[in-house]
Amino acid sequence: MRKDKKQPELADIFRNYGENYRRSHFLSTEQSKTMYHIEICRTALLGGHSEACDHCGYKKNSYNSCRDRHCPKCQTLVKEKWLAARKAELLPCPYFHNVFTLPHGLNPLILGNKKVMLAMLFTATKETLQVFASDPQWRLVGQLGFISVLHTWNQKLMDHFHLHCIIPAGVLSFDKTKWVAAREGYLFRVQSLAKEFRKRYLSKLEKLYGQEKLCFHGRASDFADKHVFNTLINNIKGQGVDNLLKTTIRWTGAGV
Repeated sequence: MRKDKKQPELADIFRNYGENYRRSHFLSTEQSKTMYHIEICRTALLGGHSEACDHCGYKKNSYNSCRDRHCPKCQTLVKEKWLAARKAELLPCPYFHNVFTLPHGLNPLILGNKKVMLAMLFTATKETLQVFASDPQWRLVGQLGFISVLHTWNQKLMDHFHLHCIIPAGVLSFDKTKWVAAREGYLFRVQSLAKEFRKRYLSKLEKLYGQEKLCFHGRASDFADKHVFNTLINNIKGQGVDNLLKTTIRWTGAGV
């Protein structure tokens, strides 16, 4: 039976197509460095080292790693350690997996203002979840804990800014004396949660715009015009919220 061919790695793609891509696209200094590090990772350009077994004397020569935090090869061990640490924190209860997504219409602005606009994604998500957890109508009333992980593209490597949240099915009472378990189903009404998230995020964005703390470069240059910016915000407010929030249930240990 013929063995399957080795699947191409990110480094292979960069080595084969990276030079042409850099000629036709603008990359920041950080992006160029990262791309170069991944290209040369575990190659002769970084030198090598020998590994020897202290029992049988077997020796193996290996190339050095780039150790770039964006390199998928170098971060495997770091990722596994992080996952193990998170699994050790899991509570004996069901978990929910939420994905809070920013509308694609904001992508040009986000690309020019990543630090502030992605920080707002974390803040708006946190505020939305905690406000709902404190509201008596959802029969919880307590402190909600969760883990958030930012993703900036989709499976096709297109810009897609979203926050994955792993949320236990319950809260710790504000006096920290008891655990309040959620009812069957999800913690809150998903449509209401999505609307609150959108309201809070856009409110923060409009405040930043009014304070002139946003940059308008490239594809975002048109939004320097207040009328164009307001049209964008109103269009997003008029859209449905189905694409802003997805939720699925995960049982103990599976959420991570």
